[in-house]
Parts: sequence; structure tokens; C-alpha cells
Amino acid sequence: MEDDAVRAGPTTLSDGGDVVTVTEESREISPDDVCVLIPTLDEAATIGDVIDGFYDEGYTNVVIVDGDSTDDTREIARERGAEVLVQSGSGKGQAVREALEYVTVPYVLMADGDGTYDPTDADKMIEPLSRGYEHVIGNRFADMDDDAMRALNGFGNRLINRAFGFVHGANYEDILSGYRAFTVDSFDRLSLDSDGFTIETELAVECVKHGIDTTVVPISYSARPDESETNLHPVKDGGTILLALYSLAKTNNPLFYFGSLGMGGIISGGCIATYVLWEWIQYRQGHEIMALAAAAAILLGVQLIMFGVLSDMLVTLHREQRRRLERIAREARDD
Repeated sequence: MEDDAVRAGPTTLSDGGDVVTVTEESREISPDDVCVLIPTLDEAATIGDVIDGFYDEGYTNVVIVDGDSTDDTREIARERGAEVLVQSGSGKGQAVREALEYVTVPYVLMADGDGTYDPTDADKMIEPLSRGYEHVIGNRFADMDDDAMRALNGFGNRLINRAFGFVHGANYEDILSGYRAFTVDSFDRLSLDSDGFTIETELAVECVKHGIDTTVVPISYSARPDESETNLHPVKDGGTILLALYSLAKTNNPLFYFGSLGMGGIISGGCIATYVLWEWIQYRQGHEIMALAAAAAILLGVQLIMFGVLSDMLVTLHREQRRRLERIAREARDD
């Protein structure tokens, strides 16, 4: 993908088949208008250096939302001058949603507290927002340390990104990246329910679903320091993310969701029907119950596909109406 973050002038991008025009704006975003949001859980080994790194870049509005760490994460963050919130629930997704209720500036830069993301990339992440984009994703694969991601994690990330592109029709290159920049206004338009590590996946899906102007910028990604332990479980969390991708297609790509279920019903019913027919031809053995089950599965599959087609038409109509209303609202504000 071309580096949209450093490209000047009017730009366009394809978002699920629709072309969105983004015009360059003359304003620059002050660091005072940006909240650096860092969800944490037992990050005492790294959180101090992370906060200092953003301070060095001029971003002094740092908010730590902590998931009830058992180490000194909160104490270290307060000593560094960051605002510390203790989330009322659990999980990264819940932490982000809760923290956004306290943000009073128009822009948010979200990063992890494990020291893997480079604060010097902050300006690069924020810059596209000044040109009209509403959501920016940092692509870790652009400049990744050799030992920053295990082979299994790398394979899983690429698999998830390809699945996202296939199911949801957009190429964001690294949807699991925790380095994000976005406008508070665009975040408020999203319908987020995720509590755990699937928050990044849900953010990507919602950006496609709501037509949020999104771009990707290359960032550097470092290995987690030896003294810092990960809270991620590759196999378990990877399976959860893939399941979330499929589940979220229900409202973003209903034709794929219900169509795949329908095809599953038709194929399973066809297999059963083939077996029943084979038994009858070979041995004159009837299987009435299995024959009824096969017919029911095929009929259900056909109905699910029809429902998927109708749902897809409704979703497309809803998107067109929403974007028309948003365009009218923007024109009214400009006048």
C-alpha cells in the first residue's frame, strides 16, 4: 500500500467498494489536542519509559487506564505525571471504551504499555488526522524487529489479516495493531462491544461498517523487553479473534455470514441425501428419518442464503442513506 500518511494533496481511498475523497487541510494538530491513551495490566517494567518517550515527543496529556495491575504500574505512571484511571471492568476493550468517556480533547493516540511501540512514531500517526482521515492504523510489519513476533504469532496475524480482507472487503494490512490514532467523534459513531483483545478487530470492522475514513502508516515494532511478560495467549486469543471476525460479518457482510451457514446446510444435507440414496440403490435399505433430516438441512440452507441476500440489500441501502445524511450534515456545517 502506498504510504498515505506522507502523501500530499487531495487523496482517495477505496472503502469496501465505495470511493471516499479526503481533502488536505491546512491546520496542524497540536500535541495539546491529543490524548495518549495507554491501557495497561502489569506493565511496571516498561510503563515509565513509555510515558517518558511520549513526553519527549511533546505529548504530555497521557492517560493510563489500568486493569487492576498487581505490580507497581499505577504508582510508576503517577510518578511520571500521567493521569491514571482504574477500569471498573476487565479486558482491553472495556478499558478503552471506559477511558474515552473521560477524554476532553478531539484526538486520541492509543498505544500499548509494553514498550513495543515507538513514541517517535507519534507524529507520523497523528499527521493523517490533520488531512481529514478519522482513523489511523500503525502497520507493524513495515519495520519489525526480527525477534519482535514469534513465527506462530506472525502466521496467525497474517492469516487474520487475510481473513479480514476476504470477509469484510478492506485491506488494512495490520488490523491487530495496538498503535492507533483516531478522532473522538469517529469513535463515538462506532458500536463497540468487545471487552478483551478483540477490540482492535472490532475497531477495524466498525470502520468498514460505518465508512470511517481510515488509512495505514508504517511504524517500527520492537521486541518486548525480557523483564516484561505478555498477557496474550496466541492460540486461544487467535481463535477468539477469528471467531469475532466471522461473528461481526453478521451485520457488516450478511451475505457472507448467512451464505456460508446456508452453504453448510446445503452441503451437509446433500451428503446425507447421497448416503440415503446409495443405501437404497445398493441394498434397498430405506432411511426415512435421515432423508427428512437431509431435506430439512437443504431447505434451511436455501432459506439462509435467501435471507443473506435480502439482509445484504438492506445493509447496502442503510449505508447509502447514512452517507447521504452525513454528506448533507457536512455541507450544512460548511455553510
